[in-house]
Amino acid sequence: MVNLTHIQMKPSTNLEEYPFNLPLVKQLDALKLEKPVTILVGDNGTGKSTLLEAIASEIGSILIGGEHIDDQPDLEDARKLAEQMKLIWKLRTKTGFFFRATDFVKFVEKLSEIKKESAESLEEIKKRDPNSLEVLPYARTLSDLQQSYGDGLEFRSHGESFLDLFQARFKPGGLYILDEPEAPLSPLKQLSLISMIKEMVKKDAQFIIATHSPILMAIPEAQILAIEEGELVKKQYDDLEHVTLTRDFLNHPERFLRHL
Repeated sequence: MVNLTHIQMKPSTNLEEYPFNLPLVKQLDALKLEKPVTILVGDNGTGKSTLLEAIASEIGSILIGGEHIDDQPDLEDARKLAEQMKLIWKLRTKTGFFFRATDFVKFVEKLSEIKKESAESLEEIKKRDPNSLEVLPYARTLSDLQQSYGDGLEFRSHGESFLDLFQARFKPGGLYILDEPEAPLSPLKQLSLISMIKEMVKKDAQFIIATHSPILMAIPEAQILAIEEGELVKKQYDDLEHVTLTRDFLNHPERFLRHL
């Protein structure tokens, strides 16, 4: 299901200031989201991450660690751009999150600290009074963390912990904005992520993903939008430069390497 159907841009008077001076932002009047999965493709610096951040800001998304996006100093520019956006919904949802790979490390550290503090408090209370009901909230916290994340994301490989997180946090009907989620994932793990996304789409979830990965670009029936000369252009998978270049390199690596 496509819950968020359109993003319309209001005219801006700050075209010389960042992020309004980005060619993508200058030329973007409206964005129609036609499929449950929308993939944004573009080189670094083209503005795809800034666009995702602004969409997440206008939605009021939470970050993966539970922080509200409005509380993040590094997203001030995105919030300015979000003020120029109007979102049109078929069905507004509050389920979902905004994911950046850089936020994941902080999230793992936060979970580890919560787990440690809860365990220490639990032991302290038991020593003082083994029958005290004060242990209940701490025991519940540890149980919930165990159920969601097993022994702890910090004990898994980076790629495995990413997938564990997505598995635990994806919910039916949610809107998920993912900025380069492939960063720590091997090709095999990227296929696992695609499988998760396919299952969530069946449960009415929606995804907007910025990626450099030709594997994630192949998500079935996704709407692919490539940033070319500052414009969002609909593309077929086989026509993407990321795909054709990767395919050519894998077929004939010596042609590329001999010139380096």
